[in-house]
Amino acid sequence: MDPDDKNFVKEGRAEIFSPARVFYNPVQEFNRDLTIAVISEHVKDHYKLLRERQGKREQEQPGNDDGIADALCDPDKEGIKYKHGIRILEALAASGLRSVRFALEIPGIQQIVANDFSEDAVNFIQKNTVHNQVSDLVKPSMSDASMVMYQNRKIADRFDVIDLDPYGSASPFLDGAVQALKDGGLLCVTCTDMAVLAGNVPETCHSKYQAVSLHAKFCHEQALRILLRCIESHANRYSRYIIPLLSVSADFYIRIFVRVYTGQNQVKQSACKLSMVYHCVRCGNFTLQPLISKIQTSNGGYKFSPARGPVVLPECDICSSKQNVGGPVWNAELHDVDFVCRVLDRVEQNKDKFGTSDRLRGVLTMITEELPQVPFYYVNDELSKTLHCNALRMMDLRSALLHAGYEVSFSHCHKNSVKTTAPMDIIWDIYRCWVKKHPVNESWLRDDSPVKTILSKEPSFEAIFDEHPNANPASRKKGLLRWQHNPGKDWGPKAKATKSDNASLDKRRERGLEKAKERKRKAVKQDIDYKQFPCKRFKEGCCDLGDECRYSHSISVPQLNCSNSNHSNSNCKGSSCGEQS
Repeated sequence: MDPDDKNFVKEGRAEIFSPARVFYNPVQEFNRDLTIAVISEHVKDHYKLLRERQGKREQEQPGNDDGIADALCDPDKEGIKYKHGIRILEALAASGLRSVRFALEIPGIQQIVANDFSEDAVNFIQKNTVHNQVSDLVKPSMSDASMVMYQNRKIADRFDVIDLDPYGSASPFLDGAVQALKDGGLLCVTCTDMAVLAGNVPETCHSKYQAVSLHAKFCHEQALRILLRCIESHANRYSRYIIPLLSVSADFYIRIFVRVYTGQNQVKQSACKLSMVYHCVRCGNFTLQPLISKIQTSNGGYKFSPARGPVVLPECDICSSKQNVGGPVWNAELHDVDFVCRVLDRVEQNKDKFGTSDRLRGVLTMITEELPQVPFYYVNDELSKTLHCNALRMMDLRSALLHAGYEVSFSHCHKNSVKTTAPMDIIWDIYRCWVKKHPVNESWLRDDSPVKTILSKEPSFEAIFDEHPNANPASRKKGLLRWQHNPGKDWGPKAKATKSDNASLDKRRERGLEKAKERKRKAVKQDIDYKQFPCKRFKEGCCDLGDECRYSHSISVPQLNCSNSNHSNSNCKGSSCGEQS
């Protein structure tokens, strides 16, 4: 393999050949580094569990260790096949970069199955494993990803780790994944369809994840909670449940690590971890409604019953605006903080091993600082924007909440986020005190505005804005890298792999622009009278063009009298139809 080749990729200890027709995104090096750190810590737990089981056998049958006691020491060398190591499935391997890195950088592996449906991709997996001298660890496989998992559902054939990193949504693969994992196995899932999970298309979100997403400022954490709920739902069908180890929202995707266990008693409690979400469209207030309540009985057991409602009124009690309903979402903890701390220690001790170690340290440190039992967050900028007031500094808001006796933290999902145990009323009381010192322009105090509704109430206490000793978290004090710097041109999600190496991103962009120009030229030639069609932005109340708008601002546009029997009048395209009577 020629290192000077334009398709030659070096990442971590791996060197692979990755042509354009096989998918590869360099921006997701952070994703791969994080996965290697997490799986390495999972391997450590795997061997610890094996030693505990061997210890029990020793107590039951003294002197009979089957000759494996020494083999169960923590592995310390990578690239070596371990008899009692873990089996990993990378279900959608593409070029095999991730699998090769697993083999070279994670100790304690028995086998890695690198699967892809594309013959081209599998050929390159084979070449890359030979080049990196890991053929004894990495087994190329060409098959449907779900079929591979369904064929390994027998207890003896199950995997210790399954990695799902598809192009778009992972939902089609979750059913097979939760069945093909050993008890206590690690499931790693990436989803890049953030427009769906973040509330842009709630109907599509429901069809894929069986939950309605909301267009809210906490949308990135919402995405994590929707995916966790979806995985739990698939697991519950087979008397299994999940325990989240780490849930990360990064850049244009989310990445989740969960362990899957078997246990009917725990499955019964899964509904207690789900809630519906009520969200005010104007002030951003939100309320969670659990689906099931769990009550302890006199004999030490539990009784489950439907939660009582309604928990909110049809109109927001803060600003009297309408509320949207979303969910169900996962309402329990997103992370196992003890596990995250161990992963963080591993990263700090092996800084040279990870190309994105600085950002790994920053993100993981932020996650350890998050309030674990507080779903969702507020965005400080949006709170100021709602009142059209001078921006309240983040440290001032955090200090005021701490002085008032509430807990507060950042969320790794958003730069200016505020996670707090304080109810929304307390947050607005702090802003009411702030506005008294920095008055709002009276032009915003209209009778129908949320500004006047919120500020018409007197604060219930006097907010203290003096800096609190705990207002500035360690991750911020140390100046840790918490947010991705734009690494260069065309940063972000990549297009699907193409069949030809010649179709570069620049060429595809040029073709797209040319098609758009052609559509515009055709529209001008047809001389369409757009006043026949209603203005969608006017219906939504956000078109400010008035008479200059090319579309009609009349809500009920007269139907055309079209004689074309092949379609209804509602679908008629006016003068372009050619069938008007």
